[in-house]
Amino acid sequence: MIPRIVVTGTDTDIGKTVFAAALAGALGAAYWKPVQAGLDGGSDAAHVAALSGLPASNILPEAYRLVTPCSPHLAARIDGVTIDAEALDPPPHDGAMVIEGAGGVLVPVNDTTLYADIFARWGYPVVLVARTALGTINHSLLSIEALRARGVPILGVAFIGEPVEDSEATIARIGGARRLGRLPILSTLDPASLAAAFAAHFSLEDFR
Repeated sequence: MIPRIVVTGTDTDIGKTVFAAALAGALGAAYWKPVQAGLDGGSDAAHVAALSGLPASNILPEAYRLVTPCSPHLAARIDGVTIDAEALDPPPHDGAMVIEGAGGVLVPVNDTTLYADIFARWGYPVVLVARTALGTINHSLLSIEALRARGVPILGVAFIGEPVEDSEATIARIGGARRLGRLPILSTLDPASLAAAFAAHFSLEDFR
């Protein structure tokens, strides 16, 4: 089994956290978000805990918890905190781990380091979460290029939304990335419905 998988995205608010919860739950993995920026409405770790069915011990504490919901570099500045990107390494844990970034691939962690730079340093395989809505081809291909330019291994693309066959196929073909599956928008979002949707639309073997 792949011991570490990074979940990143083409943008913010596209469903990365929901997908990360589904993947972590299916793998029985630990979940870790290095930097949480924005605490109103609860943290992403709390959402994953509620949706994944994982024990509390599998939800690992963030390295930084910042108040303002914006890019980590700015949220840290507002909070008077300095993020040491070189010290951002996954905490010790036996077994698989799903690591969730913030926003998109090129979101700044601090004034000199982007998330893609950290992913390159780690060398873990990355799942790129992308919308199926209009604009996804451009956003997805740019994200794939940014990751490849830094030598980041791409496990594949996980889509979120209604089926759009041409967009999904085009991204996979031109981007040279595996189409892992598509998570539909769920009318009822809870651990049971999310686990069922993941099992129906993804093959767990693609993540092992």
